[in-house]
Amino acid sequence: MDDDGKPTLKETPLYERETGNRFVRSGLLSFLSIVVIWELLARASGWSVHVFPDPWAVILSFIELLRDGTLVRHTVASLYRVTVGFYLAVLLGVPLGICLGRNLTARSFLNPVIHFLRPISPLAWIPLAMLWFGIGDPPAIFLIFLASFFPMVVGTTIAVQNINPTFFQVAANFRFSRRETLTRLILPAIMPEVITALRMTVTIAWLVVVAAEMIAVQSGLGYLILDARNALRMDFVMNGMIVIGLIGLMLDGIMKRLGQVESSQWGRHER
Repeated sequence: MDDDGKPTLKETPLYERETGNRFVRSGLLSFLSIVVIWELLARASGWSVHVFPDPWAVILSFIELLRDGTLVRHTVASLYRVTVGFYLAVLLGVPLGICLGRNLTARSFLNPVIHFLRPISPLAWIPLAMLWFGIGDPPAIFLIFLASFFPMVVGTTIAVQNINPTFFQVAANFRFSRRETLTRLILPAIMPEVITALRMTVTIAWLVVVAAEMIAVQSGLGYLILDARNALRMDFVMNGMIVIGLIGLMLDGIMKRLGQVESSQWGRHER
């Protein structure tokens, strides 16, 4: 807004649409450039299509995977595991982070354990996950949970600690109950930081599920890539990689949009 209370150019819907269209055009141009470079490399390499398939071969195999339902089946399996593991991590990680952010005793007691376990790669847990849960969805979900849980706890804890102490003094003056302090102060205040943590964590979860599916399960995009490699179908491998990238881009876009909504309500700018 300017001094007269009128919206500036950057706040008008037309400006926002033009900016969005420019980003879309730039994104499409970058992807088109990658395809052109890919085609040129495939022709110049002299390698067999079984080693380095060109874009057209990948498109044809993509249609093949869609027609027989293979791609849809494996994609749904991966999304299911990520959704369940990520949901459990958020369901348990955010409340624990709030508790640690507000309670010095709990933070002093649990922080050493959390920071001891957090650097351990989720993939290092694969042998134990397979021993405890067998083969199938449970070990993959467990690994996704581990990959998502600790970043959510740490991110939420820091967000709570960053709340201005004056807010809590005001809440005490108005005699807020614990429930009111949580719902009317803590949750709204930490939401932008939590959304940012969600955005980073969902990417980690998506990376872990692909790796876990190559070892612990017999379905999903990770398994599709591994099975295609064993069959020397590099076109199927690339299709799996492309779908993984597209879904990762979609998930990041969703989290970014949520972050923009929450940040605008608190007068912040989210990139």
